[in-house]
Amino acid sequence: MPVSPALAEDLAAAVADLYEAAEGTLIDRIRQALAKDIDSPAWVELKLAALGNLQAAIDEVIAALQLDANGAIHEALAEAYERGQQAAVAELGALGVGQTAAAAVALPTAPVVDRLAAAVINDTGPVYLRILRTTMDTYRDVIARAAAAPALGAQTRRQAAQAALDAFAGRGVTGFIDKAGRSWELRSYIEMATRSAVGRATIEAHSDRLGAAGIDLVIVSQAPEECPLCRPWERKVLTRTGDMGARDIEVEHATEDGETITVHVAGSLDEARGAGLLHPNCRHNISAYLPGVSRVPAAQPSRGTYEDTQKQRYLERQIRKWKRLETAAMDDARRTAARARVRAYQGRVRELVAENGLPRKSHREQINSAR
Repeated sequence: MPVSPALAEDLAAAVADLYEAAEGTLIDRIRQALAKDIDSPAWVELKLAALGNLQAAIDEVIAALQLDANGAIHEALAEAYERGQQAAVAELGALGVGQTAAAAVALPTAPVVDRLAAAVINDTGPVYLRILRTTMDTYRDVIARAAAAPALGAQTRRQAAQAALDAFAGRGVTGFIDKAGRSWELRSYIEMATRSAVGRATIEAHSDRLGAAGIDLVIVSQAPEECPLCRPWERKVLTRTGDMGARDIEVEHATEDGETITVHVAGSLDEARGAGLLHPNCRHNISAYLPGVSRVPAAQPSRGTYEDTQKQRYLERQIRKWKRLETAAMDDARRTAARARVRAYQGRVRELVAENGLPRKSHREQINSAR
């Protein structure tokens, strides 16, 4: 069957869930630490004296997260590679016995999975230091603001503490910069990095299996809501190996011995991926192209636009933001108000997907934090 990064996107979401749950736990730890004895005249001194205890508690959360995440990343990549292999075997099931048998031959999976897992773990290594630094800085900032507010006559200590904590919960742990210089929040950064890796594992496994069956040509599907990076490659034939660049090649007919046909290829698979095809969140898939048998599919209208999907991503981020604010709330009134905002943004998501026929991805609206 055709393969795409979407085949393993649930695996990336499961890894990102671990980080989002940890983020929610840290917000709750800070809230509890700040709320304790907040009306005491010695509150500032008590909070500063408790810095070491809070850091120890945060270190414990981060250590557990790192252990769980490293294992989850490796498991996700192993599963993604297996899905890619299975997709190729299923796709070739209708071919001759020789090709199917060749595709089913065991391939060296472990080196590929280990390589990709090591790259993700290395890329996400600085995340943990960033989490610790941001969380401790937030705690100190809340104390400073809450201590100064009553003296200035602007807010009560509780109001100032809540406002500062809300600011942190609203933005979450941020400051993660990718290779293109873009800034990401914690969950989005982790999910992006893991999606890229599991998508690559799936595609590589599929391509390796096709190679074992002697198939070197693949075709790119048309996808709804395609982005500008992918659009040039839609419905195009690519080579798994070989040179870059568009050209005509002479290849043997897939089912007729001794017959050759001319196939126009748009370039190589690596070339297309380097230009942006099959990026994280990509909806396109690739499948084996059999010369003389496969046909380029007719163009189909999209359900919505790429801009619609970006609006959906924005609304999902807002839902997660207000769920974090609900976690940070120090009283029932704020908690209820945050919950109402969550429901309002969820309503907007429902309207958007209904109007444009987009798939709703409820897992992207979750923070999975426990109080």
